[in-house]
Amino acid sequence: MKIERMKKLLLILALSVTAFSCQDEGREDLMNQPETEKVPDSIQTLTGEFIYAGDEAILRGNDFIYGVTIDSMSKILAKQVQPFQKEEFDMVAVKIKGKIIPNSRLEGWDENIEIREILEILETAKATEQQEEE
Repeated sequence: MKIERMKKLLLILALSVTAFSCQDEGREDLMNQPETEKVPDSIQTLTGEFIYAGDEAILRGNDFIYGVTIDSMSKILAKQVQPFQKEEFDMVAVKIKGKIIPNSRLEGWDENIEIREILEILETAKATEQQEEE
């Protein structure tokens, strides 16, 4: 009878060790999974000064300068900022959403921005304040 008890005890012990060791492997697999890379949002919100002259446009911020891709959105923005320009080459503060892309041409800036959304023309606030003062 002692031998049968010993066999049962060893069997239970072996099953317990197997069960616990399998559980640790599963945890190890979870712990060793590679972290997913965070991809930066390709559409960024930028605030800067915009100028459109002829067939070129520029967006300049405190720490960046981008050429602007000439398309329908940049032409719409150019029309919207015209009333706030005192002279033809005045830059107007704007807030836009855009996608930064490498410049495929050899001339100009290293990167261009494709305007995706016009959020605000910041000069409108200044113009409103000036009209209220008068």
